[in-house]
Amino acid sequence: MKKVILFAIVASAISFTSCVKERDCTCTSSYTPAGGTAITTTQVYTYKDVTKRQAKNNCISMTYTDAAAGVHTEDCKLN
Repeated sequence: MKKVILFAIVASAISFTSCVKERDCTCTSSYTPAGGTAITTTQVYTYKDVTKRQAKNNCISMTYTDAAAGVHTEDCKLN
């Protein structure tokens, strides 16, 4: 009986640990200069030995305007 309880405790502890593995973040970047045509690129970033939460915190989308009134947009998705 003690072995069954010990096995259940160990199995339960293993199931609560985070799964650490390689995760990909695909980002589509776009730059539109003031009054110009957008330039778009796509890049894949690979995060190794991270949990899903850590990868999600690093794979972020953003938009900002530079000093020349150009707009930078980065749309990122965790795969």
